[in-house]
Amino acid sequence: MRVSVDLNRCQAYAQCCYAAPDHFVLHGAEALHYDPAPTAAARDAIERARVACPVQAILVEDAGSGRP
Repeated sequence: MRVSVDLNRCQAYAQCCYAAPDHFVLHGAEALHYDPAPTAAARDAIERARVACPVQAILVEDAGSGRP
């Protein structure tokens, strides 16, 4: 699985941090740190974070396929 966040779109609402705190962390007012290659076991948490993002800045793809 590959995760990317459009940091131009992200508004630091931190909903991803609440939905998947082990995978998304907000440092300061706007610096989002995230795991771009989480394990398959993290898929449910990552999907919760993707859905929770109010500006739809999180993209989740299957590694190697290029497909969401």
